[in-house]
Amino acid sequence: MNFLLKPLRVIYVVYAAIVFLSIMFLILPPIFLASLLGKEKGGNIIFYFLRFWAHVWFPAVGMRVTRKYDCEKEKDKEPCIYVVNHRSYLDAAIAVKVMRLPFRPLGKVEMAKIPAFGFIYKNSVVSVDRSNASARARSVREMMSALKAGISILVFPEGTTNESNEPLRPFHNGAFRMAIEMQIPIKPVLYVDAGDRLPHTGPMHLNPGKCRVVFLPAIPVAGLTLDDINTLKQQTYEIMDRELRKYRHYPTLQPVG
Repeated sequence: MNFLLKPLRVIYVVYAAIVFLSIMFLILPPIFLASLLGKEKGGNIIFYFLRFWAHVWFPAVGMRVTRKYDCEKEKDKEPCIYVVNHRSYLDAAIAVKVMRLPFRPLGKVEMAKIPAFGFIYKNSVVSVDRSNASARARSVREMMSALKAGISILVFPEGTTNESNEPLRPFHNGAFRMAIEMQIPIKPVLYVDAGDRLPHTGPMHLNPGKCRVVFLPAIPVAGLTLDDINTLKQQTYEIMDRELRKYRHYPTLQPVG
């Protein structure tokens, strides 16, 4: 049976790549025109084209993306900081499909070097070079500017894709420092199945199926100071870890003592 499944998998991956690239090249000209309007206004317009891409690509490749709200569905237009678990390179595409617009994800600067896709990436993402202190500071300023303009920020606080057997990797401080400094709430979101659809083992393991997205209740930061960064970070981590264990059937952690 495996000798039959392997060629079918190759055909599926090639098909998914062709659809991906076809839509990308279709939206590239209007994205280029939108980019001339600047990072803020042009970036907001670009995301509508990216959403069109996501709305076409996911159904075309047999991935069913669903949203579940374990909180009141967002009605206001106030910006927030989305904190999302990071299990797959598919996460960025899921974000484009489901997150409330306008928003900007924080992403690795290396992705901007990819031909054609890199142009779209650098005009729609707040890129960060973690190896350069001045570049990190510039990214923080750009995120704060976006929040002041009413644009939400999406952060993967683990910093890189989680390839472990645990629900989450340790969190970095950046999102929580920014939330406290600007008094903007943290909104945890779970991408439950992305690691199944596109595992870290490589693109040849891409496969169709469900992609559940779960929106958890917002975590207020009103009155918190920078002394509370670790507390806020740990609170967010524990909430997301607990909920992921429910949806992914990880063993529940037992309290110590």
